[in-house]
Parts: sequence; structure tokens; C-alpha cells
Amino acid sequence: MKAYTKPAVYRLTILSILLVIIGSGCSITRGIRKDQALVRKITIKGIDEEFSEAAINYVDKEQQPNNWLNLQLYYTFSKKGKKNIGEAPVVVDSNLIEYSRLQMEKFIRSRGYLKGRVTDSVVIKKQKAELVFTADEGPMFRIRKFTDSIGDNNIKNLYNANRNKITHIQPGGRFDTDSLAYDRDQLYLLMKHNGYYDFYRQYINFTYDSTFNSSVVDVKMIIDNPAGKNQHPVYTINNTLITISNSQGRTLGKVDTIQVDSQFRFVDYSKRFKPRVVTDYVFQKKGEIYDIDKQTRTTTRLSELNVFRNVPNPVYEKLKDSSNRLNTRIDIVPLKRMSDRVEGEVLFSGGRFGYNVGNTFTDRNLFKQAAILQLKVNWSILFDNGNTVGNDHSSIQNQEFRAGAQLTYPRLLLPFKFPFLGKFAVPHTTFSSNYSLFFQKDLVKRESFINSITYDFFDTPYKSHTITPISIEFSRGIIDPAARDTLLKQNRYSYVYLIGRTVFTAGSQYTYQVNAIKLNSYENFTYFRGSLDLGGNFLNLISNIANAPKDTLGQHKLFGYTFAQYTKVELDTRFYRSLGGERQFVFRINPGIGIPYGNSNQLIFEKNFYTGGANDIRAWLPRTLGPGQFNRGTYYGSDNTTRARLKYLDEFGEIKFVANAEYRYKLADNFFGAKLKGAFFVDAGNVWRLHDEPDNPNGQFKFSNFLSSTAMGIGTGLRFDLSFFVFRLDAAFKFKDPQFNGSDQWVLVNHAGELFSKGSFKKAYEAANGGESYNFMQLNFGIGLPF
Repeated sequence: MKAYTKPAVYRLTILSILLVIIGSGCSITRGIRKDQALVRKITIKGIDEEFSEAAINYVDKEQQPNNWLNLQLYYTFSKKGKKNIGEAPVVVDSNLIEYSRLQMEKFIRSRGYLKGRVTDSVVIKKQKAELVFTADEGPMFRIRKFTDSIGDNNIKNLYNANRNKITHIQPGGRFDTDSLAYDRDQLYLLMKHNGYYDFYRQYINFTYDSTFNSSVVDVKMIIDNPAGKNQHPVYTINNTLITISNSQGRTLGKVDTIQVDSQFRFVDYSKRFKPRVVTDYVFQKKGEIYDIDKQTRTTTRLSELNVFRNVPNPVYEKLKDSSNRLNTRIDIVPLKRMSDRVEGEVLFSGGRFGYNVGNTFTDRNLFKQAAILQLKVNWSILFDNGNTVGNDHSSIQNQEFRAGAQLTYPRLLLPFKFPFLGKFAVPHTTFSSNYSLFFQKDLVKRESFINSITYDFFDTPYKSHTITPISIEFSRGIIDPAARDTLLKQNRYSYVYLIGRTVFTAGSQYTYQVNAIKLNSYENFTYFRGSLDLGGNFLNLISNIANAPKDTLGQHKLFGYTFAQYTKVELDTRFYRSLGGERQFVFRINPGIGIPYGNSNQLIFEKNFYTGGANDIRAWLPRTLGPGQFNRGTYYGSDNTTRARLKYLDEFGEIKFVANAEYRYKLADNFFGAKLKGAFFVDAGNVWRLHDEPDNPNGQFKFSNFLSSTAMGIGTGLRFDLSFFVFRLDAAFKFKDPQFNGSDQWVLVNHAGELFSKGSFKKAYEAANGGESYNFMQLNFGIGLPF
């Protein structure tokens, strides 16, 4: 068996990808008969620019040109008569072309060109067809006069009061049947918001007269009354019956009916819930008029509790009297109370690889209040086969164990009265306690213990707030004695202090988000997330009042330990722009700064910024970039032992700036059961130190060296969209590496020949860095989009 070196394996991988791409360039007509033609292009002429793009959608889907990759996948993987993979070839069909022509003609007429005509033709060359649709739009008709006929005076007054808010029909405007449909829907919803439970769209009709010779239309809206009545009834809410079945959806056994108050009766066959779990999120209250918004909001909020499997819309029943009242029935099926989930992921780059395994246990209904308890354990480990220091080529570089408990209530638990904030989303109160143990080979063991209380809520459908009024963190590091002695002899006391000190802090955090709800859409929007983290200020006040003792560095101590004082701010702004279909461009700016002050001259180790990784600057592994132009090879020289000990720990900063640009597009609709999407991206940024630190030379942030100290990576990726989650593979390449100087920073341009082989550049790097290899390419596997 032939053995391949790592570069050879990379070359074979890239070659395989290239072969697939080259293979897709084979004849795209090889799968059709000689008497058939493949639809490859659609041309539309004569239609107003405003509507030409939309007009293409009226060509039948079976006559839309194939995506080239979908077609090649079909030829390659699909068996005869099956369409499981890719798309079958789209061949010219005269019947479908005629159908498309009629649909397009209807479309332009609906846009006000009432005399519009469309003709079609087919141009065929070498079995490849172009479908040409040519429109003669004629004059555009405008609305001359708009009138209405509304038999119910109450509805007429309601309509007149809201007309300017809901209507698209205006005298002088284009006559557009879509506007008529829009106005009908808006008027229907207006009625449903205002108690008209029995109101239907069929009561609303439009008539129009276009018999004039001046291309104008008179429009009349008619709202009919119910047969035999002179007005529409307005309904109010009466009693509400809530029934919870068992988790199998059955209502078996004898249970008590609880009369909660004058409105609610509660029957729980699962015997697992208190009435308040549901009644808090029933927004239609007794005596209020019926409102379809509150009906929908009730269903949505109950589903968001994440304890029910099936929450249908509330059902309304009219009382058999003349009171126009509605009884409400809500039937709910709960989820299984407990679940257990095992998770794992793998990362690798060059000689480095690792894995992350964890388990999450969930109890969805603690204390019968829909409080969700999660117990999590996680173990991650990183090996470093590429570390050639000594004879150990497969050693553990670092590992971390994490365990935590989180209890989340679906309401705000406060010691004082506060408005109920469930209109736009379920608010939460979360109590969490987390422990982590981190071990870096031959260097340090660090423990941290964090306890916090957090509130999150929405004040509009698009704006959310997360407030942590109290977070208490305790951390300590135990440095390997040999490593400690070496670092002190080298005057690297700041590292000893950073990773080896014992410290605690009590602080508060606040996070504000806008448009998180739109992140999976293809709209044009801007997303923003800003977070503020304040630590130690209250403790500093106490220490000053109590005249607390100080340590040898002059820092106050409480309960025998120094405490940290700092402010940390991080912003994440993203601009999402739709390019049509499932094509999208995203640009992200992610700056941050952390400032120690008062009782601290250095941030807590875990509060520093690090960069690199699958969601950041993807051409670098996490914790392997920066700060600034810090060069580990120059700094450590021949001291390979310290270089190895401080790996993944010495590239951090108090300042961060990352920018990402990504173009996303669809490749195939059906790729082994998933929608296959692609991406091209550029990542740039770094972390920097606030001050000129001897342990990180050239790592300080300065505006004068911002560009020269900024890293840049480029790459491409695949996204396998399975609807319920996205599996992602990105290949990123170092383009500009700030650890070098001048033109040498442009590593991909200067050393492209060494992308998958070893030459003078890589050999020189290994010699300067104790045998560590330089990897141009980083593969990232992940779940979900990077941002």
C-alpha cells in the first residue's frame, strides 16, 4: 500500500474536487434524445423593467432552465426513472410554453396593462433552446375614481377611520388587481381584529368599469351584510376551557376540573402542569372583543414554552343565545418530560486535531411550572501531531472539562411588580451555575466557577434585551512548578500573573439585539448585537468603605482574594442584502474592547479576546492569531519548551476587530436529501493589546499600524441545508499574515507554489518555530451558519 504525506493527501483532495467541477463541464445534452432540446435560457421582451424579473416566475417550473450542477448530479447519481438526486433535464414542451404565455399575459394585465398581449417563440441551437416571450403591453390603465358601498354603518366608520393605513387603491394610481387583493386582505384582518369573528373575505367585492377611451378605470368596493341581516355581529370572549392530554395525545383516566377564576377551567390528564403555565399566555380575556391577533399570539407563545408538542389554534364556539359571546377551547399535547442528547464535533488542521463530546439532560417541566432544567457535561481535547518538540508526536496539547446546570422559568421572577412582557415573545428568568477545568500540557490547570441570574425579554417583535444583574465568577490557576520557575527566570511574570492568579469578581451584563428573528430570511435588513460587561465596581465600593487590605501589588482583597474590576464592550453589526432567489451578500463588523481599571491592571484570562476559528477569521485555528504583529518565532527564538507551553495562550488581546464579507448562493435543490448551498468569503481582523507589553512585542493597537497588523483570509464553503439544521464545511486560506513584515505578509501571493507542498518558505518557518508547520489552508466543520 502506498503511503501519502499530508501535502499529498491535500493535493489528492483538491484534485478530486477539481475533477468533479471539470466533470460537470461535460455535455449537458447527453441525457436527452436527439429530437429533444434542453431549455437553457429565457428571454423576456417588452415588459416594463419594474415587472420583468417577476414575469420570469410565470414561466412554468417545468420549463425553467436547469441549474448546471443539479443537472450533472442527476446524470451522475440518479438511476433511470428516478429523480432522487439533482434535477431531470428540462426539455422544450410546447404545451407548457403556451401555458406560460397565458400566465404571463394574465400577469401584465393584472399590473394595469388591460390590453396587453404576449407572444412566444423558441430558438434552438445544438439541442439548446432559448424561450423568448415578447409582450405588447399597450396603455397602462389608471384609477379615475374610487367609491364604496358598505351596508353596515359600524363597519363603514371603522373602514373610514383606518382607510389611509390599509389601502393601496388611490385615485390616479395604477389599476392593479394585486392592490385589490391586498386591500381585501387588510380589510378582512381589520374586521378580525375588531370583534367580527364571523366576517369572511367573500363579503368584500370589487367592481370596475374600464369602458372609457382614456385608459382609466372606475373602482367600487362593496361590503355585503350577512344574508337577512342589516349588520355584522361583534363577538366578545366568554369562558375558556383548557385541556392538556398525556404525551401520547390521549385523554384517559379520571382527573379534576379546576375552576381557576371566572374565565378559565383547567383539565390536565398528564397531571404535570399548574394552570398558570397556560393561563398566563392566553391573551383573549373574558369580556374583550374577539381579536385574531390575540388568538395567534396565544398559540405562538404556548409553543415557545418548549414543553408542548402540539398547540393548535384556540377553537371558538358561539353561545346558543343572542349575546354574541364565544367560549374558547384550547387542547394541548405535551412533550415527553425528559430527554437526553449526546453531541460531538471534530476539528483538524495539518497535524492538529481534536474532538468535543458532550451530553445534555433536559427536564422540561420542573415544579409543574414549565421551568426547564438542563444539566450539561462536556469534554474537549486537542492533540498536536505537528508538534515535533521531543519525541512525542501525538501528545495532548490541552483539554477542558465543563459541567453546568441551568434552570429557566418562562416568566420574569422579580421581587417587585413589573409589566407582563409576553406580547412579542416568552420572557425568561435563568439561574445558571457552571464549572470548568482547563488543562494545558506542562503549563497550567485553571478552574472557574460562575453563578448568575439572567432575564431576557422582547419589547418589540425585533428588539430583545438580556440583563444579568448579578454574575459571580471565581477562577484560579495552578501553574506547573517547572513552568513557573522557567517563566520567572525569563522575566515573563505577566504570563504567570495572567494564568496563575486566583481572582473573583461580581458584575453585571447587558445585551441588546435587533432583528435576530430575520437571520434565516432572505430580506434586506441590518442585524445588531451589542453587549456590555461591567465587573468589580460594587466590590470596589465595599472595599473602599471597609478599608479592605491590599496584596503586594496594592490591590484590595475581599474574603482573602483579590477581585477584578473591568469594563468590556463588544458590538456585532451585520448587513444582509438579498440578490434574488437564494443569493445573499452579508457583511459583518465585530469590534470589541476590554479595559481593566481600579483594582485590576490586567483582564481576567477568560475575559480577553481571541480570534480565529469557524465563526471568526476562518483561515486560522482558534487562539493562533495576533496580537497585532506578534511573531512567536522571533520572540521565543530557540526556546522551544516555552513556545510549546504557551501555545494557544499567548495570542490574546484587550482589543478586537473582525470584519467578514460572504456571498451565499444555491448550488443544488436536492443533494442526497439536502439543499446544497455555496459561499465565497473574505475575513479580516485581529486582536491587539491595549499597551506595549514586553511579552507581546508589536502587539499594541495603534491607528498607524492598523492595516499592517490586520490579518486576511479568503475561502469558499459548502452548506448542506437539511431544513432543521445546516451542516457547514469551509476551506479558508491565509492571504495576509501580520506576523511577517512588509510585502512578506502577502503569503498566498508570494508563496502560492507551497500551498500543498513544502518549499523554502515553509522550511524557514519550521526552523524559526521549533518544527511547527505553516498551514495555508484551514478546514472548518460546523453546525449552522458562521453569522
